Amino acid sequence: MSSGSGRHPQAVSKPALGEGEVAVLVDRVFGLKVSWVRPLPSYDDQNFHVRVSGSGGADEYVLKVTNSEDSRRPDLIEVQTQAMMFLSAEGFPSATPYPTKDGGTMSLESDGGPGNKKYLVRLLTYLPGTPVAKVATSPQVFYEIGKLAARLDTALKFHHPSVKSLHRGQFIWNLANVPLLDQYLYALGQNEYREVVEQVIEQFKGKVVPKLSSFRACEYCPNNHLIILL
Repeated sequence: MSSGSGRHPQAVSKPALGEGEVAVLVDRVFGLKVSWVRPLPSYDDQNFHVRVSGSGGADEYVLKVTNSEDSRRPDLIEVQTQAMMFLSAEGFPSATPYPTKDGGTMSLESDGGPGNKKYLVRLLTYLPGTPVAKVATSPQVFYEIGKLAARLDTALKFHHPSVKSLHRGQFIWNLANVPLLDQYLYALGQNEYREVVEQVIEQFKGKVVPKLSSFRACEYCPNNHLIILL
Protein backbone atom coordinates (compact mmCIF):
# COMPACT_ATOMS: atom_id res chain seq x y z
CA MET A 1 0.00 0.00 0.00
CA SER A 2 3.03 2.25 0.01
CA SER A 3 2.99 5.09 -2.49
CA GLY A 4 6.75 4.79 -2.94
CA SER A 5 7.32 8.51 -2.30
CA GLY A 6 7.46 8.42 1.48
CA ARG A 7 3.94 9.84 1.68
CA HIS A 8 1.20 7.94 3.39
CA PRO A 9 -1.03 6.40 0.66
CA GLN A 10 -4.14 7.98 2.19
CA ALA A 11 -2.60 11.44 1.72
CA VAL A 12 -2.83 10.89 -2.03
CA SER A 13 -6.52 9.92 -2.20
CA LYS A 14 -8.13 11.63 0.81
CA PRO A 15 -10.57 14.42 -0.13
CA ALA A 16 -9.83 17.98 0.96
CA LEU A 17 -13.10 19.89 0.68
CA GLY A 18 -13.57 23.15 2.52
CA GLU A 19 -16.66 23.94 4.59
CA GLY A 20 -17.95 26.36 1.97
CA GLU A 21 -17.64 23.68 -0.72
CA VAL A 22 -19.57 21.29 1.51
CA ALA A 23 -22.52 23.69 1.80
CA VAL A 24 -22.64 24.14 -1.97
CA LEU A 25 -22.39 20.39 -2.58
CA VAL A 26 -25.18 19.49 -0.13
CA ASP A 27 -27.46 22.05 -1.80
CA ARG A 28 -26.63 20.94 -5.34
CA VAL A 29 -26.69 17.16 -4.82
CA PHE A 30 -29.28 16.74 -2.05
CA GLY A 31 -31.32 19.93 -2.34
CA LEU A 32 -30.79 20.96 1.28
CA LYS A 33 -29.69 24.32 2.68
CA VAL A 34 -26.82 24.05 5.18
CA SER A 35 -26.98 26.13 8.38
CA TRP A 36 -23.53 25.15 9.63
CA VAL A 37 -20.74 22.66 8.97
CA ARG A 38 -18.24 21.05 11.33
CA PRO A 39 -15.44 18.66 10.30
CA LEU A 40 -15.39 15.20 11.89
CA PRO A 41 -12.40 12.86 12.32
CA SER A 42 -11.69 10.37 9.57
CA TYR A 43 -8.88 8.10 8.43
CA ASP A 44 -8.92 8.20 4.64
CA ASP A 45 -12.33 9.74 3.83
CA GLN A 46 -13.62 13.18 4.79
CA ASN A 47 -16.57 13.55 7.14
CA PHE A 48 -18.64 16.60 8.07
CA HIS A 49 -21.38 17.12 10.62
CA VAL A 50 -23.93 19.36 8.91
CA ARG A 51 -27.11 21.00 10.10
CA VAL A 52 -29.69 21.73 7.41
CA SER A 53 -33.04 23.46 7.14
CA GLY A 54 -36.16 22.46 5.27
CA SER A 55 -35.39 18.71 5.02
CA GLY A 56 -38.85 17.71 6.23
CA GLY A 57 -37.21 15.21 8.61
CA ALA A 58 -33.96 15.11 10.55
CA ASP A 59 -32.01 18.36 10.51
CA GLU A 60 -28.55 16.94 11.28
CA TYR A 61 -26.54 14.70 8.97
CA VAL A 62 -23.05 13.43 8.27
CA LEU A 63 -21.73 14.18 4.81
CA LYS A 64 -19.33 11.36 3.96
CA VAL A 65 -16.89 12.03 1.10
CA THR A 66 -15.21 8.73 0.20
CA ASN A 67 -11.55 8.75 -0.79
CA SER A 68 -10.80 8.64 -4.51
CA GLU A 69 -9.47 5.07 -4.42
CA ASP A 70 -12.59 3.53 -2.87
CA SER A 71 -14.77 5.81 -5.01
CA ARG A 72 -13.68 3.75 -7.99
CA ARG A 73 -15.64 0.88 -6.42
CA PRO A 74 -19.26 2.03 -6.28
CA ASP A 75 -20.33 -1.60 -5.80
CA LEU A 76 -18.28 -1.71 -2.58
CA ILE A 77 -19.80 1.49 -1.19
CA GLU A 78 -23.29 0.44 -2.26
CA VAL A 79 -23.15 -2.89 -0.42
CA GLN A 80 -21.90 -1.12 2.73
CA THR A 81 -24.75 1.37 2.47
CA GLN A 82 -27.34 -1.37 1.96
CA ALA A 83 -25.98 -3.20 5.02
CA MET A 84 -26.48 -0.06 7.09
CA MET A 85 -30.05 0.27 5.81
CA PHE A 86 -30.68 -3.40 6.58
CA LEU A 87 -29.52 -2.96 10.17
CA SER A 88 -31.66 0.16 10.62
CA ALA A 89 -34.72 -1.79 9.42
CA GLU A 90 -33.86 -4.47 12.01
CA GLY A 91 -33.98 -1.90 14.80
CA PHE A 92 -30.28 -1.12 15.22
CA PRO A 93 -29.13 2.50 15.63
CA SER A 94 -27.53 2.62 12.20
CA ALA A 95 -27.09 5.61 9.91
CA THR A 96 -29.16 5.63 6.71
CA PRO A 97 -28.69 7.69 3.54
CA TYR A 98 -30.67 10.77 2.60
CA PRO A 99 -31.55 10.47 -1.09
CA THR A 100 -29.91 12.56 -3.76
CA LYS A 101 -32.08 14.73 -6.00
CA ASP A 102 -32.34 11.83 -8.46
CA GLY A 103 -33.31 9.36 -5.73
CA GLY A 104 -29.95 7.62 -5.36
CA THR A 105 -28.03 6.72 -2.21
CA MET A 106 -24.82 8.42 -3.38
CA SER A 107 -23.37 10.63 -6.09
CA LEU A 108 -19.97 10.68 -7.84
CA GLU A 109 -18.57 14.21 -7.69
CA SER A 110 -15.44 15.86 -9.06
CA ASP A 111 -13.27 18.09 -6.87
CA GLY A 112 -12.47 20.32 -9.84
CA GLY A 113 -8.81 20.43 -8.86
CA PRO A 114 -5.61 19.13 -10.48
CA GLY A 115 -6.15 15.59 -11.73
CA ASN A 116 -9.93 16.04 -11.52
CA LYS A 117 -10.29 13.44 -8.77
CA LYS A 118 -13.75 12.01 -8.20
CA TYR A 119 -15.35 11.18 -4.86
CA LEU A 120 -18.53 9.34 -3.94
CA VAL A 121 -20.58 11.42 -1.52
CA ARG A 122 -23.38 10.30 0.78
CA LEU A 123 -25.50 12.21 3.26
CA LEU A 124 -26.14 9.96 6.26
CA THR A 125 -28.41 10.48 9.24
CA TYR A 126 -26.53 11.79 12.26
CA LEU A 127 -26.48 9.55 15.33
CA PRO A 128 -25.74 11.55 18.51
CA GLY A 129 -23.61 9.87 21.12
CA THR A 130 -20.16 9.55 22.66
CA PRO A 131 -17.38 7.62 20.89
CA VAL A 132 -16.20 4.56 22.81
CA ALA A 133 -12.67 6.01 22.79
CA LYS A 134 -13.94 8.82 25.04
CA VAL A 135 -15.75 6.54 27.49
CA ALA A 136 -14.04 5.23 30.63
CA THR A 137 -13.63 1.50 30.08
CA SER A 138 -15.08 -1.00 32.50
CA PRO A 139 -16.14 -4.66 32.45
CA GLN A 140 -19.73 -3.49 31.92
CA VAL A 141 -18.78 -1.42 28.86
CA PHE A 142 -16.93 -4.36 27.34
CA TYR A 143 -19.88 -6.62 28.10
CA GLU A 144 -22.30 -4.25 26.35
CA ILE A 145 -20.02 -4.06 23.29
CA GLY A 146 -19.84 -7.85 23.17
CA LYS A 147 -23.60 -8.16 23.54
CA LEU A 148 -24.13 -5.73 20.65
CA ALA A 149 -21.71 -7.71 18.48
CA ALA A 150 -23.67 -10.88 19.26
CA ARG A 151 -26.95 -9.19 18.30
CA LEU A 152 -25.39 -8.04 15.04
CA ASP A 153 -24.20 -11.57 14.35
CA THR A 154 -27.72 -12.90 14.86
CA ALA A 155 -29.50 -10.19 12.87
CA LEU A 156 -27.14 -9.58 9.95
CA LYS A 157 -28.28 -12.32 7.60
CA PHE A 158 -27.45 -9.99 4.77
CA HIS A 159 -27.45 -10.85 1.08
CA HIS A 160 -26.53 -8.56 -1.78
CA PRO A 161 -25.36 -9.17 -5.37
CA SER A 162 -22.16 -7.20 -4.70
CA VAL A 163 -21.29 -8.67 -1.30
CA LYS A 164 -18.17 -10.29 -2.79
CA SER A 165 -16.76 -6.82 -3.33
CA LEU A 166 -15.97 -6.82 0.39
CA HIS A 167 -13.37 -9.54 -0.16
CA ARG A 168 -10.14 -7.58 -0.61
CA GLY A 169 -7.04 -9.73 -0.21
CA GLN A 170 -4.53 -7.08 0.83
CA PHE A 171 -6.99 -4.89 2.71
CA ILE A 172 -5.10 -3.55 5.71
CA TRP A 173 -8.18 -3.38 7.97
CA ASN A 174 -8.71 -7.12 7.61
CA LEU A 175 -7.41 -8.69 10.83
CA ALA A 176 -5.94 -11.54 8.81
CA ASN A 177 -3.55 -8.97 7.34
CA VAL A 178 -1.89 -7.88 10.57
CA PRO A 179 1.55 -8.82 9.11
CA LEU A 180 1.09 -6.01 6.55
CA LEU A 181 1.48 -3.54 9.41
CA ASP A 182 5.23 -4.10 9.25
CA GLN A 183 5.43 -1.48 6.51
CA TYR A 184 3.86 1.14 8.77
CA LEU A 185 6.16 0.73 11.77
CA TYR A 186 8.09 3.80 10.63
CA ALA A 187 5.12 5.91 11.75
CA LEU A 188 5.92 5.03 15.37
CA GLY A 189 9.48 6.32 15.12
CA GLN A 190 11.45 5.01 18.07
CA ASN A 191 8.88 5.67 20.77
CA GLU A 192 8.18 3.35 23.69
CA TYR A 193 5.34 1.50 21.97
CA ARG A 194 7.23 0.34 18.89
CA GLU A 195 8.73 -2.72 20.54
CA VAL A 196 5.33 -3.80 21.86
CA VAL A 197 3.76 -3.43 18.41
CA GLU A 198 6.59 -5.40 16.81
CA GLN A 199 6.10 -8.20 19.34
CA VAL A 200 2.35 -8.33 18.67
CA ILE A 201 2.91 -8.57 14.91
CA GLU A 202 5.50 -11.32 15.30
CA GLN A 203 3.27 -13.31 17.68
CA PHE A 204 0.41 -12.96 15.21
CA LYS A 205 2.61 -14.33 12.43
CA GLY A 206 3.72 -17.30 14.51
CA LYS A 207 0.57 -18.21 16.44
CA VAL A 208 -2.45 -16.92 14.49
CA VAL A 209 -1.54 -17.06 10.79
CA PRO A 210 -1.05 -20.87 10.80
CA LYS A 211 -4.59 -21.27 12.22
CA LEU A 212 -6.44 -18.68 10.10
CA SER A 213 -8.25 -21.31 8.06
CA SER A 214 -10.07 -22.52 11.18
CA PHE A 215 -11.53 -19.08 12.04
CA ARG A 216 -14.91 -17.80 10.93
CA ALA A 217 -14.58 -15.25 8.14
CA CYS A 218 -15.95 -11.73 8.36
CA GLU A 219 -15.50 -8.41 6.62
CA TYR A 220 -14.87 -5.09 8.35
CA CYS A 221 -16.06 -1.93 6.60
CA PRO A 222 -14.05 0.93 8.17
CA ASN A 223 -15.91 3.54 6.14
CA ASN A 224 -19.11 2.65 7.97
CA HIS A 225 -17.86 0.84 11.08
CA LEU A 226 -19.59 -2.42 10.19
CA ILE A 227 -18.49 -5.99 10.74
CA ILE A 228 -20.21 -8.34 8.30
CA LEU A 229 -19.98 -11.97 9.31
CA LEU A 230 -19.94 -14.36 6.37
